[in-house]
Amino acid sequence: MAVYRRSYTSYAGLLTPAWSRSLVLFRYSRKKLFRSKLQTALFVLCFFYPLLCLILIYLAHNLSFLERLEANQSISIDNRFFFFFINVQGVLAFVLTAFTGPGLISPDIANGALPLYFCRPFSRAEYVLGKASVLVILLSQITWMPGLVLFAVQSSLAGAQWTWDHLWIAGSLVLSSLIWIAILSLLAMALSAWVKWRIVAGALLLAVLFFGAGFAEAINAVMRTQSGHFINLVFLMKTIWTYLFRIDTGQSMTSAEAWTALLVYCGICLALLVRKVRAYEVVK
Repeated sequence: MAVYRRSYTSYAGLLTPAWSRSLVLFRYSRKKLFRSKLQTALFVLCFFYPLLCLILIYLAHNLSFLERLEANQSISIDNRFFFFFINVQGVLAFVLTAFTGPGLISPDIANGALPLYFCRPFSRAEYVLGKASVLVILLSQITWMPGLVLFAVQSSLAGAQWTWDHLWIAGSLVLSSLIWIAILSLLAMALSAWVKWRIVAGALLLAVLFFGAGFAEAINAVMRTQSGHFINLVFLMKTIWTYLFRIDTGQSMTSAEAWTALLVYCGICLALLVRKVRAYEVVK
């Protein structure tokens, strides 16, 4: 309408609560995520191994099946079983992040959309939280959520005594998954913010883990030290996971050192996000 008529009025409807503004980004980013048939197929593929574990748990309590097996071939549902489960799902979570994570922030930066977000009552923290929630919920659906379902099924079949003795496994499942999800989410978002091309950002995410592991082994071999493991994310996560699931592998690094290195990684990723995610950028 024409401004000179002065017949316009301010909005008098209900306002969206401030705490739920980040959910707007989550809703639209999540909808965009499953438009790709490849990503949808990869997400469905991540549930095949939990289904296999569910079948193994059932067979472990099937007397007619156990009678056909020899004593040394019996299925044992213990901490090692869930440790192997979180390792497999952790690899699948990384692959899923490599396909979905780089496309979260890079389109907004490449198309200059960040000023449109921040000219509204929308903070940088809410923007990062809304984008990160897409990966956090997506990866939770393939890691600790099916892990707790498997633990609940095993508890119902094994009895209350087994549940009470192994209740700490449920906490290890949740904590180990959340640590890995936090690392993957921050790393994917940091690369997505600094690299405008989605394919290149995904390739860099693969390089950080695979080439980082190879470079760490090269440092250990040449320098005759174990300090190279501090740049190997896979080794750091394995160290923490073995500690959480109480598995003795004789590793040279302590859990405290692994925790410290991962916190440093998280701090670097957050600093990169704060540096890049802003309403404007000064180019010299």
